[in-house]
Amino acid sequence: MPAVIARMSPPAIGGLSRLYAEHRAEILRYLRARTGDAAEAEDVVQELWLKLQSTESGPIANGRAYLFRMAHNLVLDRLREQKRRRMRDTGWTLERSAGVTGDGDLVDPRQSTESELLEKEELARLAKAIGQLPEGAQRAFCLHKIDGLSHGEVAARLGISRSGVEKHMAVAMKHLREALAD
Repeated sequence: MPAVIARMSPPAIGGLSRLYAEHRAEILRYLRARTGDAAEAEDVVQELWLKLQSTESGPIANGRAYLFRMAHNLVLDRLREQKRRRMRDTGWTLERSAGVTGDGDLVDPRQSTESELLEKEELARLAKAIGQLPEGAQRAFCLHKIDGLSHGEVAARLGISRSGVEKHMAVAMKHLREALAD
């Protein structure tokens, strides 16, 4: 339906509908980039068109920006709905299964001893690899990755340049990749 509207001459439709028709292709590209899915973007564009038809609007200073904001808000609404649906479905599945496998066997919901041991071994390997980093790389890595400081904050704390922090981080990441690749 919107494709038909987009082809209508501007005098046949007015206001936001006219702006929608003028910018539909641009809005669609924007939505494809936001959703990562052409079909989803088309659905949002259709939803935007329907919303425009049912919404009374007053004077708008920048109609194009208003349309893009509406499109962005529709994408956010869809993401929130997907998240709610996932949480609801996961909760329902957990409640329904209540520790029972498809074969009817009871399952202990706690993590298995084997996976706990593997996790502890992995953490020990990581801690050992971090301990073997050169001093500067180790300090920069810990401040950035563990304490959560930005490169600029690490540079200020260590009294070095951002470039120096980036070099320390590159050394640290290379060393850790090699140490944990085994």
